[in-house]
Amino acid sequence: MDPYEILRRPIITEKSSFQSDNLHRYTFEVDVRANKHQIKEAVEQVFDVNVLSVNVINVRGKRRRWGKIEGRTKNWKKAIVTLRPGQSIQFFEGV
Repeated sequence: MDPYEILRRPIITEKSSFQSDNLHRYTFEVDVRANKHQIKEAVEQVFDVNVLSVNVINVRGKRRRWGKIEGRTKNWKKAIVTLRPGQSIQFFEGV
């Protein structure tokens, strides 16, 4: 898989901003089929950093209602990537 197909989008919340500033951890939504090794290689190629570890969380879709119609949102996968101390991803800086 192409690295840009694996990394879908960054997740920017209060918790992820705290982790990126203090713990050198960055959060991404990734492809459901990707594993830890593929995610690590994709982050290293795209952002030119050294990755220490990757934690993966499978997020289940929620039940939603649109009037009379009831459905579900999609299941998705979240990856929390830890970088070596002193390294950062410029994409997240100043957010």
